[in-house]
Amino acid sequence: MTAAPANAIFRIEGDRVLTSPRAGGPWDPRAQHGSPPAALVAFIADTLPAPAPMAVARLTIDLMRPVPVGPLRFASEIIREGRKIQLVAVRLMADGVEVVRGQVLRIRTLDNDVPAVAATPPLDVAGPNDCRDDAGDASRNVFLSTMSMRPAFGRFIEPGGAAIWFRANLPLVEGRPLTPLLRAVIAADFCNGVSPVLDFGAWTFINADLTINLARQPVGDWILVNAESCAGRGGAGLAMARLGDAQGYFGRVIQTLVVEPRR
Repeated sequence: MTAAPANAIFRIEGDRVLTSPRAGGPWDPRAQHGSPPAALVAFIADTLPAPAPMAVARLTIDLMRPVPVGPLRFASEIIREGRKIQLVAVRLMADGVEVVRGQVLRIRTLDNDVPAVAATPPLDVAGPNDCRDDAGDASRNVFLSTMSMRPAFGRFIEPGGAAIWFRANLPLVEGRPLTPLLRAVIAADFCNGVSPVLDFGAWTFINADLTINLARQPVGDWILVNAESCAGRGGAGLAMARLGDAQGYFGRVIQTLVVEPRR
């Protein structure tokens, strides 16, 4: 296997995946941020053959174990093949151990003339061109250094709800374009960092999963994460967000959080 990619997050060789060090996340420098493996699942599923043109409508990711910043293998399977839907399962393994399990629902694309009353809602915050850049603190989150952020309100990792525009600046897979779908998945996993209700220095709130639902396909480079979070006394929490682009809102994301005091 060749060296890790220098100008992308992943290099795919057959069923093997090499990982750039820039995939590292905020909780453990040896473990990936959730965005890269989640987007990798979406990439693999969206490249599988289908009987008709299809688009991703739902992505569900279970983060079974920390995903190491290192070599991975993947396996994919079409669970349900139909004229209108396709359900795909994708597994990521590290040293033979399953670390990520994903399911992706794709729906046949049609040129429907949907009435305006049913259209996805317009933005209720400033667009990316009307917001200022905010570099954030990439010293605690290596993958954040590959992103651009522009808050519409609030700030990343500061307690309270916020709405932040994200733009991924590094290709996910070497030699392949970074599509709006992949940009949306990458941005969506920042949901718990956009809207923490607890102090990052005193608590951890790692997401154990990620579910994204799309009413339409995203467009453009910038993805809005308009988020809020809550935490219960039993150690669980939720981070939720509306996802948008320059044309308005197009989807939702929800994460289940494991909430613990730092030791």
